[in-house]
Amino acid sequence: MLDFKSWRSDAQASLVVSLVALPLCLGIALASGAPLSSGIVAGIIGGIVVGLFSGSSISVSGPAAGLTVIVLNSLTILGSFEAFLVALVLSGILQIIMGLIKAGTIGNYFPQSVIKGMLAAIGLILILKQLPHAFGYDADFMGDTAFSEQGGLNTFTRLLATFEWLHPGALFVAVTSFVVILMWDKKAKNKTGFFKILPSALVAIIVSIIINEVFKKFFPAFIITETHLVQLPMGGGLTSGRLAPNWAFISEPKLWITAVTLAMVGSLESLLSVEAADKIDETGSVTSKNRELLAQGVGNTISGFLGGLPITAVIVRTSVNASAGAATNLSAFLHGIWLLVFVLLIPNLLNLIPLATLAAVLILVGYKLTKPELYKSIKKKGMDQFIPFIITILAILFTDLLMGILLGIVVGFIFVIKSSVTKAIVVVQEGNDYLIRFHKDVSFLQKSRLLSIFDSIPEGTNVFIDGSRGVYVDADIEEAVEDYMKRCANKKINVTLKKSSLSLSSLFQEITNG
Repeated sequence: MLDFKSWRSDAQASLVVSLVALPLCLGIALASGAPLSSGIVAGIIGGIVVGLFSGSSISVSGPAAGLTVIVLNSLTILGSFEAFLVALVLSGILQIIMGLIKAGTIGNYFPQSVIKGMLAAIGLILILKQLPHAFGYDADFMGDTAFSEQGGLNTFTRLLATFEWLHPGALFVAVTSFVVILMWDKKAKNKTGFFKILPSALVAIIVSIIINEVFKKFFPAFIITETHLVQLPMGGGLTSGRLAPNWAFISEPKLWITAVTLAMVGSLESLLSVEAADKIDETGSVTSKNRELLAQGVGNTISGFLGGLPITAVIVRTSVNASAGAATNLSAFLHGIWLLVFVLLIPNLLNLIPLATLAAVLILVGYKLTKPELYKSIKKKGMDQFIPFIITILAILFTDLLMGILLGIVVGFIFVIKSSVTKAIVVVQEGNDYLIRFHKDVSFLQKSRLLSIFDSIPEGTNVFIDGSRGVYVDADIEEAVEDYMKRCANKKINVTLKKSSLSLSSLFQEITNG
């Protein structure tokens, strides 16, 4: 259900998100080798349908840059977009099933250092990827998050090449947009009325259009041509004949492989994005992961039927939504309505928007996600949090969003395991007395450390092994303790076990009468 309690701020935020989402939808469709209309359709459905069913307050769904390679390869393998749409419908149904069997709970096990690293990495990527657009170098599509780009360039080499393609008009518009947004937001904090009603990003877009019109009349060298503007097909391409699934391909095994791939990858990206959305949601709400999978499944099923691209929760649009002041799911829903209205009624007006202005909006959003204060706060929590955080950032920067996150999760879990190994067994020494204490659960992962502790204890000492706090003690640990006790007879080491009636371990369970 939609929440109207903050309808004014949600309406303002939705307008900003829709304007930013428009070129992202077009760019992702272009990069995927799909019809441009498919990107618009996915953006509309991601807003209206997923926004309606999702339980997230600020998450925004639509076509995702992280799936462009999968879509492009799938189109080559399947041979037609109509066959791909069948796979998309099936993937949506699979996501619905996953939501019903509560597979979304896997999202609760993502390390928080990785989620925060993903947000910081997205912030850096927005800055690095949008700077060329701010300078007027628009060779790469807006919304791209991958390190490698077309033409043999990457994120950093394209940034260096930007200076060779500098467009003075685009740069002037980008700088002006920065100034307008920052000053408008400053005024909006202290005043009411006019400054509160209009979002700063919308004001910057209006100003940039006016500036380019002035260029056309008085400064021809600064004119921002259509290659540097939003390029929406007339009618958004929605009126040129709807693409539909061709069900004749449904028996093809490769189509089902595509469907499963889309469902798995899309679900993972959505779960990660909504987890990240909860981190930046100032209302403090927690999204139901199972409900999110259901919402994404319904959205992808409908998108497939209507000729759209795969849909996921998208952290870039979500970040813009949060930055613009969204408070409830009404914003995501309205952004889909705005997209539909815009592409049908005013495509000519939208095609006047300079990409440099939208780049300025995204750069400022990126900075909010990767502020220096974030790095300092994570470092204060210790290296077991900071290292996975940094590795996640670097992995995403130098690969792509999904591969980087997966690597970050692996590293994060390694540190989780390392932490559990270290904290599960505590050793205290006082003279010739050694206390080895088990805390709560001691699994086979702690066996190596326990054996190292045993080997370090010299002869002629007293060893107290306190298992009273070890609710669960793995059989491998029990066997290691028993073997050690047998060896200690020859080493003149006296071993005493401390047991508890609460322990589930046969070795450390104290039997009480009555």
